[in-house]
Amino acid sequence: MSMNGAYLRVTPAELERALKDPEWALGLADGIQDAQEESEPTPAEARHFTTHQTWHLLGFLLQRSGFPVDIVHGEETLTAEDWGYGPPRYLTPDRVRLAADTLQQATYDRLIQGVDPVELTEAEVYPQIWDYAWRTVPVVECGVGPHASSGACL
Repeated sequence: MSMNGAYLRVTPAELERALKDPEWALGLADGIQDAQEESEPTPAEARHFTTHQTWHLLGFLLQRSGFPVDIVHGEETLTAEDWGYGPPRYLTPDRVRLAADTLQQATYDRLIQGVDPVELTEAEVYPQIWDYAWRTVPVVECGVGPHASSGACL
């Protein structure tokens, strides 16, 4: 079993409701994920997104580069209830916009510049595979495109 990063794109109205009713939000997340597994939407249409096991690497690289928004873990706690890997976290619409604008300027080469497998191993970046998997992890464009400025990210 592995730890995977999972994300849900919601509207500001859905975020507001989720903050008032976290159980509703869990049902929304489960419903969207289930529906999406059957319909296989394009990335631009998708509302559920996973980084699989690259979440920690992405967070490490973004933090190392001084990225202004914690898009990997979220910045605010939705509820204290554990949804699998701890309590769910979210970004406000303003933070989503800032992240999207900043990601437009980010490049893969800039993110990995000067990083080597030894640094990843010493930092205990999950999963600990860096001695043989270096430069094989794709960078994901999250929060870019038509939905970048339209809502919050949960």
